Amino acid sequence: MPKFIDETRIIVKGGSGGNGCFSYLRAKYIAKGPPNGGTGGRGGHIFIEGNPQLHTLQDAAYRKTYRAESGTHGKGSNKDGKNGEDIVIQVPLGTLVYDDTSGGLLADCTNAGQKVIIAKGGKGGRGNAALSSRHNRNPERAEEGKPGQELRLRLELKVLADIGLVGRPNAGKSTLLSRISRAHPRIADYPFTTTHPYLGIIKTSDYDSFVIADIPGLIEGSHTGKGMGIRFLRHIERTKALAILVEAGAENPEAEAEVLLEELRAYDPRMADKPRCYILTKTDLLDSEHRQIPAGWLAISSVTGDGLTELGRHFESMIAENSEDT
Repeated sequence: MPKFIDETRIIVKGGSGGNGCFSYLRAKYIAKGPPNGGTGGRGGHIFIEGNPQLHTLQDAAYRKTYRAESGTHGKGSNKDGKNGEDIVIQVPLGTLVYDDTSGGLLADCTNAGQKVIIAKGGKGGRGNAALSSRHNRNPERAEEGKPGQELRLRLELKVLADIGLVGRPNAGKSTLLSRISRAHPRIADYPFTTTHPYLGIIKTSDYDSFVIADIPGLIEGSHTGKGMGIRFLRHIERTKALAILVEAGAENPEAEAEVLLEELRAYDPRMADKPRCYILTKTDLLDSEHRQIPAGWLAISSVTGDGLTELGRHFESMIAENSEDT
């Protein structure tokens, strides 16, 4: 299974342009004909492209350095050099590309097939034929090719999902995701079983579907780096809606939910403005006499399947309403 990497730094360098050629026509009875030196080829560009089949920056992190091919030099007989081959770096959807030196955002890859040029190849030098003009018909020079752009980049992945599952460790997020989608997150009865975000695709019809993200569990102080830390909070920044999960055994589910919301607010105040629903999980562990469901909450058991159909419909409704607003 690919290692989950959501941030890395790489170096990219566009190819150098080929040199222009200094050449004159040579023929029988012609000591020095007109200039016929070709222009050098352009250096290869480097592109970033969003790929929906990728879910980690692992490939980019392991390679580290990308150098595009240089253009070939121009030749006599007005033969221009070939352009250098481009490089396309494929990244998961949701990848932000920053100039690591200036901190400026260069690309935000949110659409499949979206291709953005990151480092341009150098221009090819003009041969003396291209430099010929009305004022100088026989230029005694040719240009050298220009170097390609070189940049140090920081790639940061923020997963794209319709709904983000938010809860404490062992709130039942992973089990829920495994029951309602084809995702296979690690599930066990100890804190922080989920060590990176998992995405699950839920089909609603033959053509429609939506994506749910299971985020590593939050604890008080997550926004400062405690527990799994601030690193994973960014993965719910782009979700359309939130599902707040609290175990049925919690003494005060509503207070527990408010603690989670405070962590989101402390990380980014806009988080608390997202559409959200509240879910009481693991209701199979309580008998009906001790099961108290707060008003407006949904109650589920991922073990028995109780409430999952209603929850799926509610998720669909949340996404539809939010899509209409946007």
